[in-house]
Amino acid sequence: MSETFGPEPPAAAPQAPATNGRSRALVITAGVLIALFFALTTFSGFYTDRLWYTSGGYGSVFSTMLWTRVALFAVFGLVMAAVVALNVVLAYRLRPVFAGMGDTNGMGRYRDAITPIRRWVVLGVAVVLALFSGTSGAGAWRTYLLWRNGSEFGTQDAQFGRDIGFFVFDLPWLHFLVDFAMAVFVVSLLAAALTHYLYGGISLQSPGERLSGAAQAQLSLLLGLFVLAKGADYWLDRFDLVSQSGALITGITYTDDNAVLPAKNILLGISIICAVLFFLNVWRRTWMLPSVGIALLALSAILLGVIWPGIVQQFQVNPSEPNRERDYIARNIEATRAAYDLEDVEVEPFSPDNTLGSSLAQLDGETKSIPLVDPQVVRPAFEQTQQVRAYYSVADVLDVDRYDIDGTERALVLGVRELNPEGVPEQNWANLATVYTHGNGIIAAYANQRDRSDSEQVDTEDAGANEVGIEWAQGTQSNEQDLLEATGGFEQSVYYGEQSPTYSVVGKAEEGDPDVELNLPVVGAEDDATVTTYEGDGDAPVGGFFNKLMFAIKFGEPNFVLSERVNSGSKVLYDRNPSQRVEKVAPWLTVDSDPYPAVVDGRIVWILDGYTVTDRYPGSERESFEEMTDDALAQETAGLQTLPTDEINYMRNAVKATVDAYTGNVTLYEWDTEDPILKAWRGAFPGTVEPREEISEELMSHLRYPEDFFKAQRYQFARYHVTDPGDWYQSNNRWEVPEDPDVSGTFQAPYRLFVDNPAAEGSDESFALTSVYVPYQKNNLASFVSVNSDATSEQYGEMSVLELPNEQTPGPALVANQFSSDQDVADAIAQFNRSGARVIRGNLLTLPVNDGLMYVQPVYALRELSDASFPILRYVLTKYGDNIGLGTTLRDSLEDLIRSSGVTPSNTGDGGNGGNNGGGDGGETGGEAPSGTVPEQIDRLLQRAETAFNAADEAIADGELGEYQRQVTIAQDAIADALALTGTADETADETGDGAGDGTAEETDGEG
Repeated sequence: MSETFGPEPPAAAPQAPATNGRSRALVITAGVLIALFFALTTFSGFYTDRLWYTSGGYGSVFSTMLWTRVALFAVFGLVMAAVVALNVVLAYRLRPVFAGMGDTNGMGRYRDAITPIRRWVVLGVAVVLALFSGTSGAGAWRTYLLWRNGSEFGTQDAQFGRDIGFFVFDLPWLHFLVDFAMAVFVVSLLAAALTHYLYGGISLQSPGERLSGAAQAQLSLLLGLFVLAKGADYWLDRFDLVSQSGALITGITYTDDNAVLPAKNILLGISIICAVLFFLNVWRRTWMLPSVGIALLALSAILLGVIWPGIVQQFQVNPSEPNRERDYIARNIEATRAAYDLEDVEVEPFSPDNTLGSSLAQLDGETKSIPLVDPQVVRPAFEQTQQVRAYYSVADVLDVDRYDIDGTERALVLGVRELNPEGVPEQNWANLATVYTHGNGIIAAYANQRDRSDSEQVDTEDAGANEVGIEWAQGTQSNEQDLLEATGGFEQSVYYGEQSPTYSVVGKAEEGDPDVELNLPVVGAEDDATVTTYEGDGDAPVGGFFNKLMFAIKFGEPNFVLSERVNSGSKVLYDRNPSQRVEKVAPWLTVDSDPYPAVVDGRIVWILDGYTVTDRYPGSERESFEEMTDDALAQETAGLQTLPTDEINYMRNAVKATVDAYTGNVTLYEWDTEDPILKAWRGAFPGTVEPREEISEELMSHLRYPEDFFKAQRYQFARYHVTDPGDWYQSNNRWEVPEDPDVSGTFQAPYRLFVDNPAAEGSDESFALTSVYVPYQKNNLASFVSVNSDATSEQYGEMSVLELPNEQTPGPALVANQFSSDQDVADAIAQFNRSGARVIRGNLLTLPVNDGLMYVQPVYALRELSDASFPILRYVLTKYGDNIGLGTTLRDSLEDLIRSSGVTPSNTGDGGNGGNNGGGDGGETGGEAPSGTVPEQIDRLLQRAETAFNAADEAIADGELGEYQRQVTIAQDAIADALALTGTADETADETGDGAGDGTAEETDGEG
């Protein structure tokens, strides 16, 4: 066939697919675009952050963090890359002369592939290692700055006699350097060994010498350096013992002192010997001695570091642990109390008198400041009754502050009316970013259920639909504008808050351009919404096209480039949460989880507490910060940004910070002037923290003791109130924070109250943060703890603990159970269950009253299956001793409480212990002849005392101290006479009950 048709044409050579070049180009293009996308995204974040810091006046913070990170990245990255590359180059140049002449170890084909591009391989490996090492170094910027700026604490640790500053500032950085050195030597060793193996310097298949002389010398040197660095690590590990967590305590124990510490010293010595043997192996060319040294080091690490401490613990410590560990427990107690600022807390014995001898008038006066408005439960009431638009909201847990209302310091529950983006009716970019930009005003309620006069309580049954038993200080439905009058008015626009949008674009190009931002009507304004334009500096100007592009990339929103709403006069507000702003300005602070609003100098400001913390304080007990601060009202937090874990063993309220709700300006004020960690950070970031003296008088009046700090203190003090090591070990007087009676698995939250310490003579009522303790794993009450929360007071921060005797005083859980099982309470609550309403129990408060402790709990009712429902305060429960009171107001509940104790309530009078004076001084004061029955005389006396006290208040307000003292004396004399007559009334009641008299006034009045 081939001959017939002629010779066959030659076969065509196979052609590569035409698409290969195109596909390769597409892949390269896609790779470039992806790299460009990530580069632009990273750069836009960096660029907009720089704008944020610069606009806020904290450009120096950004610069310090940037250049510190850049320097650390460069230094550690270059060191790693240079050392590894140098060892690879040396290994290549010291390769055997026969390299490439044969394939003695089977690496020939790899050697042939790598040799032509060996420089690029070395460079690529060096760049990759530099990136990883540089990133690690840049991440240690906080550790470096603390080391660079740290100073002494002025206190030495009990084990080594070194200043605590060494452990807090120096030791972490030294550890980082040693760990980095070991990493460099290990990576260099691997890289050099691989290069020698590739080029024949190491031949594991060779029957003779398996390492060339050059390979042995280089590897011996690197191994010696690594073991020497490990020896330095052993030396530093000795100091870590004082802050490591153990089964019994944090810090040095008997086993550590007598087994672990000597083992570290021995291992340090062996490491030095092994390093010397490796260095000698550079010339001796034998691996026997270094191998024996390494084996000895490994064996010693197991025997001395693991087995020997276990033997000491098992056979020396465990049989007599209390005696062995006594001195070390004493160190731990002392260090823990110092680290958590608990050294000056004194525990005072307190035996509560459960006899209810007070009259209704006295109890009503002593309990009038009790906050019945639960900051957590009342939020829906704020939402439903005080909001005029669906796109405004308040925080999940409201805040408590105090203001001077008509000359009386009143506790107010506050909620900032913030923008709720989810409630915006038309969910488009123009509305969300440029129209609905801010909230307006503050909603406030009197915390004690009383009106402005602080005299009458609102009955929930008689209250109107909008009052719901809560007296409003200010809101869209308030007529008196109490908060506005108390503060003198304030800027009500809220652009920065806990619920602010991610970002807003504000401002206009020309002065005459129309306003577009929606403004919620405030108190006293018309009901129609208005429009406005933000006039603050903002977080960053939009400016030209480049800035628009950067923000478009940052937020993934092309409208920054396309929309006419974004113009040359526009500003972008972002990172608007107060906590987030403070954390950015002070990245070395741990911020309290609960920012709270206050009206200061005509502006709404968010006040935040900043903490300096460490986990390196010698001997102090380490504990999870989240566990210590978790309770029923705890806010979600991002955790500690300053430590690798959330465990701490030192804490100070170092800084008070404010964030202006309109401008977003962040101001940091020094608070703890003695804190060495704060001093170090002020040295690292000079000019960012204002001196304490710069705090204005009005701002000072709103500063308070921080909650997270108090929670950490109360958690540690539960065990560390015991200062005797033996008692501490036995835990025979150990306390714990009680669980919340209505929220399982969480601690009961502390509450802010106006309280009086009954164990202190002549003490005045103070604004305090309070809590209670129960015995460990029990439910009866162990103690009541309060800390003065008034920053204007000389007693600010003083913690008072009243320890109850070993009697069965019920704790919160038992009281909650007694409330639930009381028949009257059960019957009252059952009506809501029958009507389909849900009962919500408010905060169960414990507070000193007279010489005892009273429990108070508000009870709310919430209608189910209704989006418009909100909790309404329906009942107030009280308990004093064995008696329980129930009423629609606190006063009603107190009246029922007195009645349940077997005493007929009296609206006036001061029930106390007193006898019948008989003669002329047993009647009324002022020389008047007694007339009327004993109760009538008591009424007149107490009315006179009340009049005198009111006059005394007016006198002290006018600065007339002499008149103040005279009126107080008149009032005290009237009360003393009333007390005496109260004893006469008691005798009358006793005689009547026994049938010994007819109860007439003549038998009991005395002669007058």
